[in-house]
Amino acid sequence: MGELSIESSSFSSGGEIPKKYGYKNDNVSPPIKIRGVPSDANSLALIMDDPDAMKAVGRVWVHWVIWNIDPTISEISEGSSPSGSIEGKTDFGEIGYGGPAPPDKRHTYIFKLFALKTKLDLKKGSTKAQLEEEMNGQILDQAILKGTFAP
Repeated sequence: MGELSIESSSFSSGGEIPKKYGYKNDNVSPPIKIRGVPSDANSLALIMDDPDAMKAVGRVWVHWVIWNIDPTISEISEGSSPSGSIEGKTDFGEIGYGGPAPPDKRHTYIFKLFALKTKLDLKKGSTKAQLEEEMNGQILDQAILKGTFAP
């Protein structure tokens, strides 16, 4: 697509996510750097999930869903959500960030950042499926950051 990019100062793309970000550890979200947001974007959304969980638990495990992020921000600080953003429900049954927690072996976690044409009319605690439905037809650009984590 375009120039949108996502990275973290805590791990390189494809690299090991530090233990402190794990669900059974400190369970704080890693710092996220955002670059190249399209000038016509009105909001950003972020989904973090674990497609490797499909083999272990029979579905992609959702770790974080957050939307209506101000498109002018360049970083989401460690352990925080940006002012004005809204967080959804994870597959842990909680609202907010739920860190890596592979049940069996090393898993790859994917952070997907979306630049959107509009702000979304979704309530706090909405699911990844509801977010994806609302984003349909609104995506201007997207970027991916992958990291791995082992129990």
